[in-house]
Amino acid sequence: MEKLKVSLISLGCPKNLVDSEVMLGHFPLDRYEIVLDESQADIIIVNTCAFINDAKEESIDTILEVADYKEDGNCKVLAVAGCLPQRYQNALKEQMPEVDLFIGTSEGEQIVALIEQQLDHSDPVEKVGIPDYLYNHETPRVNSSPTYSSYIKIAEGCSNHCSYCIIPQLRGKLRSRSIASVVAEAENLVAQGVTEIILIAQDITDFGADRDDGATLVKLLQELVKVDGIVWIRLLYAYPEGVSDDLIELIATEEKICNYLDLPLQHIDDQILGQMNRHLNEKQTRELIQRLHDRIPDLTLRTSFIVGFPGETIEQFDKLFKFVNAGHFERVGVFPYSREDGTPAAKFADQVPARTKKSRLKKLMRAQARVSFNHNRSLLGQTELVLVEGYSEETELLLKGRSARQAPDIDGQYLITSGHANIGEYVRLEITDSSEYDLIGEIVKD
Repeated sequence: MEKLKVSLISLGCPKNLVDSEVMLGHFPLDRYEIVLDESQADIIIVNTCAFINDAKEESIDTILEVADYKEDGNCKVLAVAGCLPQRYQNALKEQMPEVDLFIGTSEGEQIVALIEQQLDHSDPVEKVGIPDYLYNHETPRVNSSPTYSSYIKIAEGCSNHCSYCIIPQLRGKLRSRSIASVVAEAENLVAQGVTEIILIAQDITDFGADRDDGATLVKLLQELVKVDGIVWIRLLYAYPEGVSDDLIELIATEEKICNYLDLPLQHIDDQILGQMNRHLNEKQTRELIQRLHDRIPDLTLRTSFIVGFPGETIEQFDKLFKFVNAGHFERVGVFPYSREDGTPAAKFADQVPARTKKSRLKKLMRAQARVSFNHNRSLLGQTELVLVEGYSEETELLLKGRSARQAPDIDGQYLITSGHANIGEYVRLEITDSSEYDLIGEIVKD
């Protein structure tokens, strides 16, 4: 019997990517073949994001684009999964008749059975329940990341309830895995050749808060650093109020933990922070940044900010601009406030015009570009350990890689102009040049 071909498009963040990998892991390889070309697939799955308006539009556009393969390709079943069905479960079935199956954020384990039901030509099905699923180390998963790097989702859901955020409705309340489960998954990944482990969750610093076994992020990291074969452990999405002195000390002293922290702040003005339902004020935020840099002098800090939050005045934006321009962060992401139905902030007065949000975003990103350029120039002549990732997209004459300062996909890269190395190999690189976001260097022989 010929195998059915499955293609999955994963949209949104790395947390969604892990969900996609778990879904693919449930397809028996004796009956299904995973392919990258949607035009050749019998089954197409789109794992969607619906966090903000831009993400929703991308999801809808992607669904409509691949729906053409039901007429022009081999597609027998088109399935839409994740946040979009979870959020709009009562509307999509009628609005998207091209889709055969809708499943929510907690129905991934049922994907094969539901698709096989659709292969029998049943009517379109919508399967969206309470978001309460949590995968573990025994859950089948196809690692779609490079062989040397992988994400581990240590918790699902969020209990922070920021006023602008729809995530608790899409993903449910915080649900943490056990330390033993996370460590077991890391060991499994290392056995497959992974050397960089990237820990993710909606808020990794809240890990264990829902459990009664004393689990914390610090205790988890203390166990992960014992795993032989791990070179880097990277921390993404650490809410500032959860960054304890114990965590700072562990990052500073454990060689395997990258001196890199993704610390989403969203704003610096106290009034805006209060309306966002964020839990640190300006003074506490500045003190935290100072403690981090004092204890970890070569720390790379990434953060994100929202511009145009309801009621944001010129003065409040200027305070944020000066804060960014002061150079506290090597990496910054800026997003225009997105008014999301179902969130408290959607009902706030004084919504900021789209043109103003766009202008403020550009101004803030220009400021950060200068900060990033100056920071990169300060690294010239230094030598860093770099993970080689393959050939540059610009030319196959150059290798590319990342250091502990750079997370995949969201940060810059190293371009390697001299020397040879294999993909997945760690090499010492002398930094010879730089741009706003990328660095250039030569491999240094031992």
